[in-house]
Amino acid sequence: MTLTLIDRARRTGHVTDRDAGDAPGRGPADTGAAPERTPDAAPAPAPGSAPRRAAGREADGLAVASFVLGLVGLLVFNLLLGPAAIVMALLALARRTRRPGRARLGLALGVADLVVLAVLVTVNGTVAWDLAG
Repeated sequence: MTLTLIDRARRTGHVTDRDAGDAPGRGPADTGAAPERTPDAAPAPAPGSAPRRAAGREADGLAVASFVLGLVGLLVFNLLLGPAAIVMALLALARRTRRPGRARLGLALGVADLVVLAVLVTVNGTVAWDLAG
């Protein structure tokens, strides 16, 4: 985080406390000219674009995780995995994932996990599958 802030300050020409020299608001090497750009240096990203990209990637991961947890929850641990899938799907949808279909499917599977749990408890009086009989 610190390196990013220092690097961003150098790219934009802002003066940090460490760069400040004797003249107020100007660093010792600051001549007022625009900072030089090297050909291999990447242009500075637009303010706020990096957090949006990271948040979108995180939301996509939440959508996929909700789908997987909902799917696995149909077979095992539906008491835990169903609500987890629901929460992750709602978070992914709130963060505007690029995969809303997968998040909605994870939400549906999480609800299905809880329905399967309710049916198992009602029919067998247990929270486990009984395939033998």
